[in-house]
Amino acid sequence: MTVHGRWDGCDARAPGPRRAPGTVLDSAGTGRHSALVPPGALHHRVTAALTTGQLDEAEELLADVGSGSSPYVAAAPHDPPSDGAADLGRAWADTLRAELLVRRLRQAGFTLVGDPVGSAPDTDPADPLDLHAGVAELIDGRPAGTGDGSASHAALAIALVRSAKASFDATEDELQRAAGLARHARIELLSRRIDAAMDEAVEAASLLDPALPPSALLVQTLTTLAGVLADLELLPLALDYQRRAHETAVAAAALDATGDHPDGDPDVLVARAASCLGELCAELGEALLDEGDPDAAAPHFAEARALAEQALALLPPESAGAVVAAQVVHGWALVGAGEHASAVGPLRAAVRAAGAGDPALQAAALLALGRALRRQADGDGADEHLVRALATAGEHGLPRVRRAALRELCTLHAERDDAGRALPYLQAYLADELDRVDERRTRWVELFGRRKSLLETERVAGQLRRQVYEDTLTHLPNRRYAEARLDGLLDGGGTIALAVVDVDRFKEVNDAIGHAGGDEVLRRVAEVLVAGCRDTDEVCRWAGDEFVVLLPDTTAEQAEPALERCRRAVASTDWAGLGLPAPVTISAGIASATVGDDRRTLFSAADGVLYDAKRSGRDRVVRLSAVTQTRAAGPPAAAAGAAVTDGSPGDDTVPAGSPGPAAGAPRVPAVQPTPLDDPAGETGGFAPLLVEPADPPLGLGSPAEPALAPLPAVGASDLPAAPAGRAPAGPDVIWGTGRSTEQVLALVRTARREFPDRAAVVVRAAAETLVALAGEHDAYTTVDAASMSAAVGPLPEPAGRVAVVCGTGGDLAVAAEAAFAARVTGTGVVRVDDVGGSRFRAGSLDGVVPEDVDCLVVVAGLDAALGGLLGVLTDVPVVAVPTSTGQPGAFGGFGALLTMLSSTAPGVVVSTIDNGHAAGVFAARVARRTRRRGMAPPGLS
Repeated sequence: MTVHGRWDGCDARAPGPRRAPGTVLDSAGTGRHSALVPPGALHHRVTAALTTGQLDEAEELLADVGSGSSPYVAAAPHDPPSDGAADLGRAWADTLRAELLVRRLRQAGFTLVGDPVGSAPDTDPADPLDLHAGVAELIDGRPAGTGDGSASHAALAIALVRSAKASFDATEDELQRAAGLARHARIELLSRRIDAAMDEAVEAASLLDPALPPSALLVQTLTTLAGVLADLELLPLALDYQRRAHETAVAAAALDATGDHPDGDPDVLVARAASCLGELCAELGEALLDEGDPDAAAPHFAEARALAEQALALLPPESAGAVVAAQVVHGWALVGAGEHASAVGPLRAAVRAAGAGDPALQAAALLALGRALRRQADGDGADEHLVRALATAGEHGLPRVRRAALRELCTLHAERDDAGRALPYLQAYLADELDRVDERRTRWVELFGRRKSLLETERVAGQLRRQVYEDTLTHLPNRRYAEARLDGLLDGGGTIALAVVDVDRFKEVNDAIGHAGGDEVLRRVAEVLVAGCRDTDEVCRWAGDEFVVLLPDTTAEQAEPALERCRRAVASTDWAGLGLPAPVTISAGIASATVGDDRRTLFSAADGVLYDAKRSGRDRVVRLSAVTQTRAAGPPAAAAGAAVTDGSPGDDTVPAGSPGPAAGAPRVPAVQPTPLDDPAGETGGFAPLLVEPADPPLGLGSPAEPALAPLPAVGASDLPAAPAGRAPAGPDVIWGTGRSTEQVLALVRTARREFPDRAAVVVRAAAETLVALAGEHDAYTTVDAASMSAAVGPLPEPAGRVAVVCGTGGDLAVAAEAAFAARVTGTGVVRVDDVGGSRFRAGSLDGVVPEDVDCLVVVAGLDAALGGLLGVLTDVPVVAVPTSTGQPGAFGGFGALLTMLSSTAPGVVVSTIDNGHAAGVFAARVARRTRRRGMAPPGLS
C-alpha cells in the first residue's frame, strides 16, 4: 500500500496532546458511540499512530481501554447481553489491538501465522515461530518463551481478530461493520494471509449499499477497501471503489455531511479522496508503461495529474501530510508524462517533508523520486532512493511499493550493465510475480464477483421472505406466518392456546378519524398486545382489524389472564389524541387444542367464542373451557363451557349466566380427550361442530399442503393442446402449492420450450421458488412477492383496464393475486383497497373507483354483499371473489359464497372461494375484448 496508508492517519508532526492516564477522548458533538468507534477522536489518534509506525504511542493510547473478558474465554450463558454501542466498542478495541500486535510482529520479522516475513536477498531467513507454545503461555499467564514475545503476540492477535469478527457480526450498523471488515482485510494483508483478506474484502463490499447516505466514514471505508483490493492485484475493482469514494466525498461536502470528519473540513475530505484516486490512476498508467503501451498510459497519468492539482488547490497549508501525499501523486504523474526535470525538485521536497513520521508516505516519495532520477540517467541517486524505498516497504508491509522498487532496481542495474547487482533484485521480483499469475488473478476476480452475487441473492431472498411473512402496517407476522407456525406447533404435539382478537366497532373508528387514523389505532393495539404477552408468545395480524396470539405450552385458562391484561391496557390507553370520542376496546376469544384438532378447527373454535364476546356486549375475553371444550346451545352469554371476562369488579373468569362467582377453573393435563370424540371414529376436537371449511388462502404453511379446492393443480404439460391453427387463450399456469422448487422449475422450462412466445405463470409459490425463478431466468421474470406469483417470458401488450377492489378486512393476498393475474394476461390494473359501503355516497362511485375501467374484481372480505352493491351502482361487469376471511361463523368462506350466489344484482359473476387468479384472468379477458372491439369503457354511475 502506498498513499492509501495515509487515509486514516493525521499528520505525523501533529500528534496532539498527551493523554493523561484514565482520560477518555470522545467525538465532539456526537455521543452515538464511544471515542474508540470511528469517527471518534481516540480511534482517529490510534489509527494515525499505527499508520505512521508510532506503535508505542498507539499502545499507550489503548492502555486504558477496557477489553472485557479474555478472547480465549467464552461469555457465560447467563451474562446479560450488552448494548450495541458496547459491542461495537469492543469490536474496534480488539481490531486496533490486533493491528498493533501484527505491526509489532512485522517489526520483529514475522507474519501472523508465524512465518518469517522474508528478508533481504543477501540474508538468511529466520526460523518460524511456535504459535502453540505462545498460546499455552498466554493461557497459563506465563511470560512468552521467545525473547521478543512474538509467538504470544501472534497467538493473541489471532484471538483478537476472531473476537472482533464476532462482535461486528452482531451489530446492526452495516456501515460500521463494513468499516471493521475492511480494516480486518488490511490486517490480514499485513500478515500475508491473502485468502482471509479476500474473504473480508468481499463481505465488506457486500455491505456497502449504493443507497447509503454520503458521510466521511463511508468515504474512509471505501478508500480502505480500494487499498486492500489494489494490494490483492484487483486494480480495476480498486479504481471503481476509489472513484465511488471520491464521488461520495464530493456529495458529502456539498450536503455538509462531513461533521464527523476528524479534520472538520469538507475540502480536506475531498482532497484526500482525490489523492488516493490519483495514485491508483498513476499506478495503472505505470503498469501500461511497463507493458510498452505509452499511448494507453497517457490518459491515466493526465487524470492523476488533474486529481493531484485539485487536491493541492483544496488543502490548507496546515494539512502537511495530505499536502505531501498530493505532491507525491503529482510528481509521479509528471514522471509518467515524461516531464522528469519538472518532477525532481518537488519530489525531493516531498521526501524531506515526509521524513520518518509516515513510512507509507516516505516509501511512496522515495519510489517516485528514484523513478524520476533513473529516467534522468542519475543512476547513483536513483539507486540510493530506490534501496531506501525497498527497505521501508519491506519493513512496514507495503507490497506494491516493494514490488515496484524491485522492478525499478532490476531495470536500473540492467541499464548500467551490472548483472551482479541486478540478479538478486530480479530473483526477488520473480518470486513475487509467482503470486500474480493470470490464473490466480482471474480466479480472485471470479471469486469476488461470485461471492458478492451470492450475498446479494441471499439478501434479496431475505427481503422476499420478510415481504411474504410480515404485515406492512404493523410489522407483525402476517396470516401466512401464523398458519405455518400454528401447523408447526400442532405437529409438535404440545398444548397450544390460540386467541383471536378483534377491535370493537372498527368501522366506526374509521368513520370517525379516517383510514389513516384507523391504521394508527391498529398499530397501537398491536404494540399493546406484544407488550402484554410473553417472549415465547407470538402476536400476528390475521386480517383487517383481527389479530391472533399463539401461546405455546399454554391452556385456555392460562392464556386468559394475559389477554385480560391486554384488554384492560387497550381500554385504558389515551385515545383522545387521535380524535376519538370514546376509548378503543377489543374482544378476544381463546381456545386450546385438543385431540383431533388441526389449524382450521382450532381457529374456528376461537373465532366462534370471539363471536360470543361480540354478541354479549364486546370489550371482553371469552374462552372455551379446557375441561369440556363445549359451548351450550342457546344464548351465547349463557354458554355452559364458555368463560367470560369483562373487567367488572370481582369478575375473574366467571361463566356467563351463572348466578354467582364460579369456583376457579380446575387444573387440567396438557392434552386430554374431549366428550366430542367419537370412539368409533377418527375425528375429535371441534371438528364435529363444524362444516368442513375450505383451505385458507395461499396455503403456504407447509410445502405439502394441497391446493385450494376447487383449483386444479395443473402445469403446462397437464393442459390440453390448443385447436389447430389457434393459439392458446392465455399463458400457461403452474400451481406452486404442493410442488417443490425443482418441480416448478422443470415445469416452467417445459412451458417455455413448448410456447416460447408467451409467458409461463407460476402462482402460490414459496419465496425460495420465486428467488430460484428470478435467478434462472433473470430479466425474463416478473415477480410479485405480495401475490406469491411470477411470470417467466414475454407479456402481452396491455389492452383495457381492470380495477381490483378489496373490501374492508378483505384478504389482500387474494386481491394481489387477482391483480397480478390480470396484468400478466394483458391489461392495465388499478388497486383500490379497504373499500366499505360507507364510501359510496348518494349511490355514486365517484372518487372510489376509476371511471375508465372495463371490469371490476371485487374481493369482498368482511362484507360479502359488496359485489352485489357495486353491481347495482355500475354497468361495468363485476367478478366477485368470496374469501375465507369473513364474518365469524362464515365457515371458511362458504357463507360469503352463498351470499354472493344469492345476490339479485345483474352483471355479477362469482368466482370460487379465494380464487383471485381465475377472477383476474376473467376480468382481463373482458377488458381486452372490450378494447379490441373499439368499445369505450362502460361508465360508472
